[in-house]
Amino acid sequence: MRMTVLGSCGAWPTAGRACSGYLVEEDGFRLLIDPGYATLPRLLRHVSAAGVDAVLVSHGHPDHCADLNPLLRARALDADPPPRLPVHALPGALDRVLALDRPGMLDDALVLRAFKAGGRFEIGPFTVDTWVLPHWVPNAGLRLTAGGRVLAYTGDSGPCRELAELARDADLFLAEATHPEQVPAGDARYLSSARQAGEHATAAGAGRLMLTHLWPGTLPVQALEAARRTYDGDVDVAREDETVRLG
Repeated sequence: MRMTVLGSCGAWPTAGRACSGYLVEEDGFRLLIDPGYATLPRLLRHVSAAGVDAVLVSHGHPDHCADLNPLLRARALDADPPPRLPVHALPGALDRVLALDRPGMLDDALVLRAFKAGGRFEIGPFTVDTWVLPHWVPNAGLRLTAGGRVLAYTGDSGPCRELAELARDADLFLAEATHPEQVPAGDARYLSSARQAGEHATAAGAGRLMLTHLWPGTLPVQALEAARRTYDGDVDVAREDETVRLG
């Protein structure tokens, strides 16, 4: 299994950076996770729009799903449109994004497959286990298993015991870390810090921690220093176009 970071910026894209987006590949199957703002141009550096085999979305905030619209447009308006793209998301999470175009325009471009957080399903070679995690809108923690390797991803989540279950013995724990040390009080139930991500990675026994969804303007070194105070394993900050091989 390998993962390419398309974007790792929280809230909105900044100059040269995109919001959350990750291309995960196994045995030639390409799964796009969270096509947030500005991820499509970066995706197209690695694969054509027609080359994506499926999409998986953790939750319906636009910094995690807005670029589904141009991806579907690129497929639907192609002179030789590819087959419908399976798009897996929580019920209703993509209603606003899919309503951006005129009714019916994208109907032949996708197959929407709703799932309930807390269950398990298959996408190509991946087994996907899901958890309900705390956020302002319904959010699913995602654990992908393939080829004996495990990628655990929080989406956006406040601190909770389920995060240790999600990341238990994972080869890579991709964790939201919006703030380095402390999340402002008004957001503390729904977002996490790099320090907290380290705590969860330690509790889970995760093999590697990757911090993502940093608030615009946050220096990566700040997040790294905070996480290293609570996790003594391999830790890094997700960077656009970085490819990580699991195992």
